[in-house]
Amino acid sequence: MGSSALSLTLLLMSFIHSGLTQVSPRSTLTVTPDNTVFTGERVILTCVIESDHRDWEYMWKKGKTEVSESKINTFTIKQAKTSDAGLYTCEGERRGRPNKSQSNSVSLSVKDLPRSTLTVTPDNTVFTGERVRLMCEIESDHRDWRYEWRKDSVKLQSSERYTVERNTLTIEGSESSDAGQYTCRGHIEGRSVSSQSSSAVSLSVKDLPKTELTVDPKSPVFTGETVDLKCVIESDHRDWRYEWNKDSVKLQSSDRYTVNTDTLTIRAVTTSDEGQYTCRGQRDKRPNSSQESEPINLSVNASSSLLVTGVVVGSSVCLLFFLSLLLMWRYKKNKDQQRNINQTSVPNQSAQSQLENFPLQSADSDHIYNDGTEVNKRDKDDSDPLRDVTYSEVTVKKKMDKAKAESNNVTYSEVGKRGKKCKSKDINPAGASDLTYAQINIQDKKKTKGKGP
Repeated sequence: MGSSALSLTLLLMSFIHSGLTQVSPRSTLTVTPDNTVFTGERVILTCVIESDHRDWEYMWKKGKTEVSESKINTFTIKQAKTSDAGLYTCEGERRGRPNKSQSNSVSLSVKDLPRSTLTVTPDNTVFTGERVRLMCEIESDHRDWRYEWRKDSVKLQSSERYTVERNTLTIEGSESSDAGQYTCRGHIEGRSVSSQSSSAVSLSVKDLPKTELTVDPKSPVFTGETVDLKCVIESDHRDWRYEWNKDSVKLQSSDRYTVNTDTLTIRAVTTSDEGQYTCRGQRDKRPNSSQESEPINLSVNASSSLLVTGVVVGSSVCLLFFLSLLLMWRYKKNKDQQRNINQTSVPNQSAQSQLENFPLQSADSDHIYNDGTEVNKRDKDDSDPLRDVTYSEVTVKKKMDKAKAESNNVTYSEVGKRGKKCKSKDINPAGASDLTYAQINIQDKKKTKGKGP
């Protein structure tokens, strides 16, 4: 009887203790978006109590300091600061039983926005046609960044020439329009935060070195000739390799072609060498190539010997024709001159015959004057008979000794120069001025045999 009463007492005491000491429900604290956030991000702490009761009130603590109290199970930091970093806990309380629940502690880390660094390959100065790569590096442990690219503050979109792959922007076949100021920054997927924008990087795009092509001799050339095409690149570099093209087909070295130098030599050119030629330079370093030259059209004609023969024959014919014309002209001129002389001599003879009937004799009987006049030169209206008169004075010397024959048998012919019109009274037959003397030797007549003295 006594033992039964003791067992019943112990059973009642255990029921009473279990009712007085119930276990508190578990609380779990979580952080969104992450335990590590960046300044300016929105942070949400959520406290979940494993209980069917809904009348819990929540208290938020950072360390041992209460920072907030509310009836909802979330605590929001709108724009995180570095001062918001620390250990956070939450506690739940209610009026009924169970009346209390405390969560685990959660660490929150707040960092400054990560910096972005932009680099350009191959260089900040590139040449037209080159491929350009811009790489954006973000100082962060996160790997799920999404990159934004801007040129002169304008957001770039992917296109045929602009390709974005992770943190690299590739520009295919750069052009002068690609020059400008480039920046980049990163965004984390699903979060409102972004990295700091990179410092602006300047990209310059220069034209490739110009190339000029010349040909010697000038086109057209003749079959069999040697032709030199020279490629000149406007560059300070000297390590160029030269590429030659004919009608857009690359030329290879051969017995007739010499390439890979700045001069292409075509030996014994033929008509098959006609076409358009271009050149450009290649090198291992930047710039890797030059611009392609303007095309030069090479024309090949038949051998120049035929042309020379034609020129010689044509020149000879022209020369003969010219000489013929010259001879004909000389002949005609001489003929006209002869005709004029004949026409002049006839009137002169007629006038002289008329004047022979009127000899002039001076007071000295040894002098006889003949008057000869150029009739054809007189004016028809001239009534002066003494105009343009020529006088001849013939002196007849007496017989002299033989010793003096050579010097004495001389006749002087006095010719007066024609002058202005003059009157008969102005004539001075004995005057010595304006006279020309011609020496005439007169031989004595031989005596006739058989006759007396």
